[in-house]
Amino acid sequence: MLELVTDVAASAESWILGFAASPWIYLVLFAFTAIDGFFPPVPSESVVITLAVAAYATGSPNMWLVLLIAAVAAWTGDQIAYLIGRWVGTDRVPFLRSARGRKAVAWARQALERRGASFILAARYVPIGRIAVNMTAGALGYKRERFVFVTAAAAVLWAGYSVLIGFAAATWLGHSTLAAMAVGIAFGVLAGFVLDRVMAQIAARREARAEGQGGTGTAGTDDAAASGQRPELAEL
Repeated sequence: MLELVTDVAASAESWILGFAASPWIYLVLFAFTAIDGFFPPVPSESVVITLAVAAYATGSPNMWLVLLIAAVAAWTGDQIAYLIGRWVGTDRVPFLRSARGRKAVAWARQALERRGASFILAARYVPIGRIAVNMTAGALGYKRERFVFVTAAAAVLWAGYSVLIGFAAATWLGHSTLAAMAVGIAFGVLAGFVLDRVMAQIAARREARAEGQGGTGTAGTDDAAASGQRPELAEL
């Protein structure tokens, strides 16, 4: 997946930087980031990181506008994904109908039921994975008000993370935007994986504590978790 991302980033880098000083770049940023929320081919991290590098190196575009628009667009894309899952269902989405897609949806369904908000936060850092999770949340009827709040927090954190990666790359990697994109996306996947593992451990401890206090209703879930066959977030 990382190889595909860097290939796309390499082809997009030159023209994105060429438009960096134009007011239209903000519309491009919004479109790329929002569409990435429900259509996977172009991970929006590449656009945000590239523009953050340009902002640091040349002063254009405005870094604060990049941060704001990236967050709003990411949140918008997440809401669209939720509504697609709610109205259409995951079984009618082409890239989720493959064996890998069905596996991702099945896992997202189980994890959403067990971890909910923390899982949505972790998934925001994984290209494609966030789409499966958000569409599954809609299909499951995950509470809309809570989804709106959680995805807003996730979008702000994700946008800030992407901008910081761009700034760090411009400082440490000699303004090599391609290297910055590759590093940023790799760290994004790693962050999602680590956050998911931490939240899974916390959830498991809570379940064990509740069971130890006299409950047996989570036996089926514990058996599923103990099977070791659950795909990890970074595999989506």
